[in-house]
Order: sequence, then structure tokens, then C-alpha cells
Amino acid sequence: MSALPRPAADPIPLCVDLDGTLTPIDTLHETALALAREAPGALLSLPRWIARGRAALKQELAQRARIDVSHLPYRRDLLDWLRSERERGRRLVLATAADRRIADAVAEHLGLFDEIIASDGADNLSGAAKRAVLVARYGEKGFDYVGNDAVDLKVWPSARQAIVVGSAGLAARAARLAEPGPVFATPAPSPRLWLKAARLYQWIKNLLIFVPALLSHRIAEPDVLGTALLAFVAFGLCASSVYLINDLLDLDADRRHPRKRKRPFAVGALPASQGLQVAALLALAAALTAVEIGGLFAAVLAAYYACTCAYSLRLKRSPIVDVMMLAGLYTIRIVAGGAATGVEVTFWLLAFSMFMFLSLAVVKRYAELHDAARAGLTKPAGRGYGADDLPLLLSLGTASGFAAIVVLALYINSPQSEALYGDSRPLWLICPLLLYWVCRVWLLTTRGRMHDDPILFALRDRASLTIIGLMAAIVLVAI
Repeated sequence: MSALPRPAADPIPLCVDLDGTLTPIDTLHETALALAREAPGALLSLPRWIARGRAALKQELAQRARIDVSHLPYRRDLLDWLRSERERGRRLVLATAADRRIADAVAEHLGLFDEIIASDGADNLSGAAKRAVLVARYGEKGFDYVGNDAVDLKVWPSARQAIVVGSAGLAARAARLAEPGPVFATPAPSPRLWLKAARLYQWIKNLLIFVPALLSHRIAEPDVLGTALLAFVAFGLCASSVYLINDLLDLDADRRHPRKRKRPFAVGALPASQGLQVAALLALAAALTAVEIGGLFAAVLAAYYACTCAYSLRLKRSPIVDVMMLAGLYTIRIVAGGAATGVEVTFWLLAFSMFMFLSLAVVKRYAELHDAARAGLTKPAGRGYGADDLPLLLSLGTASGFAAIVVLALYINSPQSEALYGDSRPLWLICPLLLYWVCRVWLLTTRGRMHDDPILFALRDRASLTIIGLMAAIVLVAI
């Protein structure tokens, strides 16, 4: 029995766009973010590059900041279709407005394209410019074109067939300009995705703002409670803004991480440009709320924002400095609570917080490094540690946790404690409970079972919640 004949190859070349089509991301935005991460000072040259034109801007960014094309999110359904077309013998052309360096890297990685047409630093091959180049090379109606955006409506009139990656509305508009081809639907970003990117569940960390009022026994005062609640919202808005910026600056590392690679910006489900806009709006809302509370609180919130930006841009890759900064960012929430409510933050509280949060920050870093080591990576992307640093981190983390408990013991025996509590002796029971909790957290961490932020872990872990309840009961007895 003879084999069935293969379908004849379509002689019309298939031209495929890159940004938003082959991949949902925009390489211009991602190279700008990569430059901000790797060499933020170079961003001062942006106005000069922009003045030279969009093609020159793309070339300058591509020269100075590289994105790892092997980890970019590609549209698998489109890739499968392109591979089937190539197997039929069809000629595939990558026709993109991205810079030539990026186009070459993508084409080499995918191994699909016979030809590359891209921006070269002088000509920005987008819209009408791309149409002119394609017509000059293949003639009117001499090519099929795969695009995703309204700017591609300037290309499709000269194409034989319009293949659309996008909404049904865009497909209908393209069908009026050229013979309709396959449509690869893409869902619009949902509010749920934005809420996930803003990480509202992380707002729970801002409960630390209530700690000064709670420990001073003033939390029941209406003015104090109301101000603390407003400060909680301001910090939440600020934190969400920071999380968006952090995710945008950490795209390359997130795409290499087994869990973080599923974040909305990493998979291209949310556009980076809109992420920056939403981050700015959240920061503005946080600033307006902070000013309403008071100048001192606004200054503390501004310091928090500046520190988190410094952490995201540079300090997260500096060993030891990164965990100290994380501990400081937890502690500054307590300072902010005092600034908002006018409650003094004591030396004892600051000392305990710094040691305890340093231990928890090291837990977070140890867990990341431990997971990377188990996956065969000697050094996680975007971090300043290697697998050999695990013993050191274990020592630092457990020592700082124990130091926090020593500070607590000294406080219980201090005149300040005796003045605040009717009988401070029951407070001693908190020390063994907290000692057990610190040891348990580190035991789970070294066993590779700490996959969350340790504070979030404590609020989901039954044993931790039991310990928190017992400590609260002890405090009530002491009062």
C-alpha cells in the first residue's frame, strides 16, 4: 500500500509578528525593565535615545540589556500551528518591529524561521513601514501575515490572508481587509489577575502597624484604632505598588523559578506597561492617604517605598544586606504604626523585631536556596547566594531567632514591663512557646517544607495559630 501524498506546500510565505503575537510580552518594555534592573543609571539616557527615534531606542536598549528568550512565554497554540505549516514545506518569516538582536535570538531559539525582518536602529518596522518592506519583498497579496494589534491593520490590506492573535473584534476588522485565516483567541486581562498581581493576601503583613497600639493597651481607643486602620490601608496600597514593580523588575528570575514563573507578568497574562501605570496609581493613592494621616507617617511610608525600590533594583542581590533589608522592611511597619497613632515604639520592641524578622528573612532566603539546590541549581537566578551558603544561613537564622527571645526575656524582667502589666510573671511562659515556634520553623525549613513567606505560613499553620492563641491568653492573664 503506497503512502498518502503530503499536502502541497503553500508557495505564499507566512510572515509572523513577534511582540504580542508569537509571545504575549512586548520586548521593548522588557528590555527597558531589564536595563532598570541591571543598570538603572543608564535610564538617564532615555530622553536622548527617544529623541533619535523608536528604532534607535530599541537598538540602544537591546545593546545594553539582554532578555533570556529561552524563558519567554510563547503562545503554544500558535507555535504548534506554525510547526505544522513548516512541516508542510512552507516558508516562515519572522517580521517584527523588535530590534534585530532580539529577533535573531528568538529565531535561533525556536528554530522555525527561514528569514528575519526586523528593526535595525534606523528603520522601525511597525505598521505602514513593515507593510512597505513586505510588499517590496513579496508583492501585494504575496504573503500571509500573523499579527495581534490595531497597528497590524496597516499591514493586513496588502496581505493575502490575515491570521489574528487576539479578540474576535480585531479578527472581524482584519477580515474586512484580507482573506480571513485562523484566529488564536487571547483573553483580556481580568480583575482577578490584577488582584493576584497586587498580592492582596500580603496585606496581612501590615497588621504589624497595630502592634504599638496593641502592646501599649490603647488599641480600644476609637481615634487610635481608626488611624491605625487608615494607616493599614495606606501601607497596603503602597505594598501592592511595590509588588507590581518588584515583579516587573524580576521577570527573568521569576521565569526560571518553579513557582514564580506562573505569576501574571511572568507568563505575559498582564502587560508590563499597564503594570507600571497601575503601580503609579497605587503609589499615588497611598501617598494621599498618608498625607491625610500626618506628616510623620507620610515620611515613614516614603522611606519604606524608597527602601523597597532600592531592594528591588539592587539590594536583593547583595548577600546579607538583602535579609537585613527584609528585616528592616518588617520593622518599619511597626515604626509606621507608632508614627500614625502617636504611640511610642520602645527600644525593646525595636530590638525584638529586628532580631525576629532577621531570622524570618533568613528563613525565606534559605528556603529559596534549598529548593534551588534540590533542583540542581548551584545559584538561584537574581540572588547573591550559592548552595554552599546554606550552613551559614542556618547559623545566622537560628542565632537571630534565639537573640529575639533573649530580648523578650530581658523585657519581661524590666521596669517597663512591670509598669504596664499587673503581674508580668505569666509572660515568662511566652518564652518557651516562642522558642519552640522558632525551632519548629527552622526544622521545617531545613526539611524543605517552607514554601511560603514565614509570616504567611504562621497564619495558615495550625500549630503556629495555637501558639499565637496561647500567647494572647497569657498576655490577657498578665494584664
